[in-house]
Amino acid sequence: MSTFDDETGLPAPTRRNFLRGGLAAALIPGAGLLTACGGDDDDDDSAAGGGESGGETPQPQPEPGPDATQGSRFALAVLPDTQFYARYATLAESSQYSRKFGSEPYMAQTYWIAANAAALNIPFVTHLGDVVDQAGKPDQWKVADQAMRVLETAKVPYSVLAGNHDVLRSLEYVDASSQASGTEAQRVLADEPYLQWFNPARAKRMSTFRGRDASGFHEYHVFEAEGQQFMVLSLSWRISDDGIAWARRVIQENPGLPVILVNHQLLNIDRDGVSPLETAYGNMLWERLIRDNDQIFMTLNGHHHGAAHQTRVNDFGNKVEIMVVDYQMAYQGGNGLMRLYEFDLTHNQIHVLSFSPWVVQKPRDTLTQFDQAVLKTANEQFTIEMDFAARFSGFNKQFKPGAQLRGSLVEAASAMILAGYTEPEVEVARAPADPEDYPKVASTVAHWRFTGGAAGQAVAAGQVIEDRAGQNPLRRAALNAEPGVRTAQLEDVRWSDDKHFLSAAPGSVQFANTDKNAQRLSYFLTDAAAPLNAMDFAATGYTVEAFVKIDKNWRSDLHAWMNIMTRDGRRDAVPGFSGGDGESPPLLFAVSSLREIQWEVVTPQAGVRAPQASWSGEIMADSWVHIAVVADPAAKESIMYIEGAPALRNSGNATGLAPVSAAMPWVVGAGSWDGERCDGFFGSIGEIRIAAEPLPSQQWLTARRG
Repeated sequence: MSTFDDETGLPAPTRRNFLRGGLAAALIPGAGLLTACGGDDDDDDSAAGGGESGGETPQPQPEPGPDATQGSRFALAVLPDTQFYARYATLAESSQYSRKFGSEPYMAQTYWIAANAAALNIPFVTHLGDVVDQAGKPDQWKVADQAMRVLETAKVPYSVLAGNHDVLRSLEYVDASSQASGTEAQRVLADEPYLQWFNPARAKRMSTFRGRDASGFHEYHVFEAEGQQFMVLSLSWRISDDGIAWARRVIQENPGLPVILVNHQLLNIDRDGVSPLETAYGNMLWERLIRDNDQIFMTLNGHHHGAAHQTRVNDFGNKVEIMVVDYQMAYQGGNGLMRLYEFDLTHNQIHVLSFSPWVVQKPRDTLTQFDQAVLKTANEQFTIEMDFAARFSGFNKQFKPGAQLRGSLVEAASAMILAGYTEPEVEVARAPADPEDYPKVASTVAHWRFTGGAAGQAVAAGQVIEDRAGQNPLRRAALNAEPGVRTAQLEDVRWSDDKHFLSAAPGSVQFANTDKNAQRLSYFLTDAAAPLNAMDFAATGYTVEAFVKIDKNWRSDLHAWMNIMTRDGRRDAVPGFSGGDGESPPLLFAVSSLREIQWEVVTPQAGVRAPQASWSGEIMADSWVHIAVVADPAAKESIMYIEGAPALRNSGNATGLAPVSAAMPWVVGAGSWDGERCDGFFGSIGEIRIAAEPLPSQQWLTARRG
C-alpha cells in the first residue's frame, strides 16, 4: 500500500521521484516558456576592441534564428486496459503485485502522470476502458478508485469509459441486429457497478467535464491546450442507437472543436501483431458517427491485444487517424505500459511514446528481459504527420499554434523514465550445437521428441514416439476409434523439420485440419500400463516443459480450448473434487479462446479442493514458444513460464497432479469431455518433458549441456 502525503493526498514521493522531477525541470526549463532571448552585452562589446584602443570596428552579429527544436506542444496521456492491474492488486488474488514487486502498476501510472503533468504539459488523461477485470468484484473497483483519485487530487482531469469487463453482461456486436441487445439501453442501470464507482457526480469533479448521456455510460470533455480547445468524446462498451444520436448532437453543439473519439472497441490487430484489422463494430461506428463528422480527426481504443494504427479518409477527403493499444496480455498483465501522444502544433506532427513508469520501480532482482521501460518498435513509437490548421479548416479556420514554445515532450518523458534505470542484461540464448545439447536431468520421468519421419510425411497410426526416459512411450491413436472423433484422416498428423530455435530435437509433428465442429482431431496416448499414468508428484513437485506453435490459421470457433496435453478421466471422479466442469479431465494443458495457455489441475492433497490454474497472456499464432510449469512443494506454488518469463496469473498450491486411476493414459494433442475425445490441437509440438522435481531454468530444455 502506498504511503500518502498528508497535504497533497498523493502517494509520498520517493527520493527517486524527486530526482526525476528535477530532471524534468532541467529538460523543460521553467516547465513552460522556452522562447529564445537575444541581446547584446555592452561590456563584452567594449572589451572586444575599438574606440581609443584602435582595434577593428566590431561587426554587428546576426540575430539568432528560430530554434527548430522548439514548438507549441502539449501531450495527451492514455491509460489502456487496466483490468489485470485492478484484479491482481486485490487480496483475493494474493496481492500479487505488491507481494512480488513492492508496488502496483495502476498506482504507478497515475502517480507518474500527476507528478509530471505540469512539466510535460499534459492537460488531460483518457482511459480506454476495462477499468477492472470482473465487474462484480468490489475490491477490484476499490483499486481502480484509489488509482484514479490520484489524478483527481492532483487536479489532472480525465475521461473514463466502461469496457466489456466493466459491465455485468457483455455481448459482442455482430451486425445491425445486435443493437437490440447488449447495449447500454438494455442494461439495468441501477445494478451496474461502473455507474456506482464512476458516476456522473464523480465526472463533474473534472474541470473539463461537459456532460453524459441519459444512461450515464457515455461522456464528453473539453480541454484547453496551447490556446485551443479539444473535445474528448468517450463512448462505453456497445453504444445504443440513442447513444449514437447523443454523440452526434454533442458534436453538432460544439461545431468548432476538433474531436478525439475514445471507445473501448473499434480497431483490431491482425495475426502478425502489428497490422490493423477492421471490426464489424468499428465499421458501424465509422458509418454512423465518424465518416460524416469531419471534427473527428483521431480515435483511440483498447480491447484488442497489442498495438496498431490505421488511417482512413472521411467524406470530406480528410484523414482520420485510428489507433488501438492494449497491453493486458503482455508480461505482468501489461507491465504498467501506457502512452503519451505529443501534439506538436508548430511542426504539424503527433509523436507517440509507449512506456512504463512501473518497470523502473521494480526491485532489480525481479527484472527480466521483458522489462522494457520504453518500447521502441515501429508500432509503439512513431510519428503521424498532420497539418492541424489545414485538417481543421473545414470547421475551425482560427486554429493555430500557441505562443509558448517547448522542447520535445516525448523525448523529455523518455529521458525522465530512463534516468537512473538500466535495462536488465539478458543472456543471449544459444542455439543447440547438436541433438544432445541440452541438460540431462535424472528426475525425468517422460521425455518425448516428436521426430521419426521425413518432413511432410503422415505419421502412421500406431506410430511409437520414444520416451527418452525409457518407460512411457506414446503411440498415435487409431483413426476414429473413440467416441467424439468422426472425420480424422491419416494426413492430419505430419512429420516436420520445423522447431523452436532453442530445442535440441531435430523436428516436430504438425497437427493439421483440426476442426472441433466436424469432430476431426488426432492425438497420441501413453500405454494403459505406463507408470506415468499413476504418478501424482505430490511429494516431489514437477516441471513440465513443451515447445509448441499455434497454427497461423487458428480460429476461435474451430480451435478454442484445444489441448496440448491432458490425462484422461473425469475430474469429478477425484475424491474431494470441488468446482465446475466435472466432466473435464483432471489436468488441462490447453489454449483458451483468447490463445492463452491454460494449466489447470486437480491436486492430490487430501480433503476438498478446487482446480488450481495458471494462465499466460495471449500467444501469437505461427510463433514457437517454450512453456515451462514448475511446481515447488516447498514453496507451495506452481509458476508458468513463457519464453522464460513468469506468467502473472499463477495458482497457489498446485504442486501435485491427481490421477483418476492408474489405468487412465496421458494424451498429447487432444482432451476429453464426459468420456468423449475432443478439443484437438491445431499447430505443432516439438518435444515435451516431465521431471519429478522443480527445475531451475539452467536445467530446462532451452539451456545447453554443462
